[in-house]
Amino acid sequence: MKTKLLIAMLLILQLGMAAQERPNTYNYQRGVEAIKNENVTEALDYFNRDIAENPKNGYSYSWIAMLRNHTREYGRALTAADLALKYIPKKDVEYVVFCYSTRAKVYLNLEDTVKALSDYSSAIRCDPKLSSLYEELAQIYFNQRRFDLAEADYKKMIELDPGSVMGYMGLGRNANSQKNWQEAIKQFDYVTKLASDYSSGYAFRAESFVGLEKWNEATDDIISAISLDWDRKAIYLATTLKDPALTMLISKMKVQAAKSPNEMTWPYVLGMLYEQHRQYDKAVQFYSDANAISVSPVTYRRIAECHYENGDFGQALENINKALNIDSTDVDNMSLKANYYYEMGEPELAVAEWDVILKKVPDYAWGYYRRGWFKELMGDNDGAIDDLSMAIVLDPEYAYSYASRGDIYKKMGKIELAEADFKKVIELEDTPDKYECIHYAYQGLGQYDKAIAAVDSIIARDDSDAGSHYDAACMYSRMKDKENALRHLERALELGYRRFAHIAKDFDLDFIRDSEDFKQLIEKYSVSQAPVHSSNSAGKNDKNMVTTEVPFVKENGVCKVKCQINGLPLHFVFDTGASDVTLSLVEANFMMKNGYLTGQDVIGNQRYMDANGDISVGTIINLKSVDFADFNLTNVRATVVRNQNAPLLLGQSALGRLGRIEIDNHELVLRITHSKEY
Repeated sequence: MKTKLLIAMLLILQLGMAAQERPNTYNYQRGVEAIKNENVTEALDYFNRDIAENPKNGYSYSWIAMLRNHTREYGRALTAADLALKYIPKKDVEYVVFCYSTRAKVYLNLEDTVKALSDYSSAIRCDPKLSSLYEELAQIYFNQRRFDLAEADYKKMIELDPGSVMGYMGLGRNANSQKNWQEAIKQFDYVTKLASDYSSGYAFRAESFVGLEKWNEATDDIISAISLDWDRKAIYLATTLKDPALTMLISKMKVQAAKSPNEMTWPYVLGMLYEQHRQYDKAVQFYSDANAISVSPVTYRRIAECHYENGDFGQALENINKALNIDSTDVDNMSLKANYYYEMGEPELAVAEWDVILKKVPDYAWGYYRRGWFKELMGDNDGAIDDLSMAIVLDPEYAYSYASRGDIYKKMGKIELAEADFKKVIELEDTPDKYECIHYAYQGLGQYDKAIAAVDSIIARDDSDAGSHYDAACMYSRMKDKENALRHLERALELGYRRFAHIAKDFDLDFIRDSEDFKQLIEKYSVSQAPVHSSNSAGKNDKNMVTTEVPFVKENGVCKVKCQINGLPLHFVFDTGASDVTLSLVEANFMMKNGYLTGQDVIGNQRYMDANGDISVGTIINLKSVDFADFNLTNVRATVVRNQNAPLLLGQSALGRLGRIEIDNHELVLRITHSKEY
């Protein structure tokens, strides 16, 4: 439940029943103000103070119940909701309904749908004309696949409000779930007429067209949904389409990209599509196009992962470092960096990176598992056991931690401990849909027939998954079955498995490592990969990287660098703490009035120009060129702001394209280590 929903509920309750006498105590009013300001902790503090002074103030209890549910303290939320219903006057229908609805949400979070349904029914009896209650009730029935009951509630919403977009959406979604595609399309057609700017109407209708294999209509709706919003449903449909629909969608997206050259959405989604279908070179091309429009650490991460899948770990490391140059605190990207170090044959650097991560996030269970796995491959069994045990304490449901620790115990001759861990894996992966590493557990226990059946089941889910075939190769090698180990290893390599540094260290393959067939396979598929010997930003030792010094002056404590924006001589302020590019309102309007900006440079979904041609605060504009020193940045997105001391603040979203930046305050220069292409 997002904080903005708390505010929406607050406004609803404030607008109604104006004549109803409600609390006006100091702490209660301050609590309400804190909710307006989205400060949950402060709001709880004020409402609790009010309860201490006024123990029968049901209104404070009602807000406490909602806030406790928001912070996932469900026991306290239930207690507060019960007291709210006890003390709030029954004639204050709005707050009574609010309490029943809040308590129903708590029960849903506790997976008690019976009590949740009961509370929603009580709320409806109090106010049978409140449409939102029927929507929440219908959602429960929908989740239970009781579509007839859900449909009745959606129709009630429409009866109460003939223009109810969500009522018609509910009917359409019901029909989709029952594969009644034509009926669904009928409902979504009406939704798009009622709210032509609502992306979900197009996205769900696209699902209906996919069901009917009407690819042209489906792809048009996917395009419409993504044009309006970053619609998750539409994105999911796009990434799951296959030919002929996929080729059709890609062609239409390329047209959109050509029509809107300053909009990064289209090249980014094209990158996603090509990545999803393992065409990594094309994915990198489109992700790079997206970054040229608007630099993002997320896009650099996607580029890095594509290079990783291609086995180009040096490029993967370089791009993940670019992402970290923009946001050095991103733990996920730091985790990928550790992984890339390992794949490049530098496990010590990988472990060192995990040391940094786990200092930042000491309860990161998967981090301990991963560091333990690296330590095991380096021969540090005791260190690996410590890390894997910590991972199990923090996340006792992750089967891989037990499988890895069981392997180490077995190597150390601690058979009882090993068997206990292997049995725990089998307990956790108790159905075929959960199988991930159960074949290693069966193999460790000597139950080879079950191990083979399990790995066959995993491969059957997706025979094109290179990792599954590699796991099978490892298992058969452990079982000293050379023929099947080599067969699955070759299949993994055919499918694009390129983790040669790992293959070289993986003791699972020791049984087949010295065979000529193994050596020939590695020689056939391997690529040259040079290890990195520095934990600094990628590319510093690359022959294609150079360092440029850019002079700056200091005024009022800020660094100012001469530049030209679309040919207009100005200065930009360099701020290592700024993530985005901003332009002052004064300068933006000057550039517009004097031809340095045109209407075509105003982009995005925020406010545009007014009738006089003036730009509003919050408008996103495209700067065709920003030139300084020997650098030329093209298509730089900037947001117009009201209060800015300099015409342009160039943040990391733009400078992050260049590489590593150091500030020398003594020499008054910026040192930018960058690719020669700049």
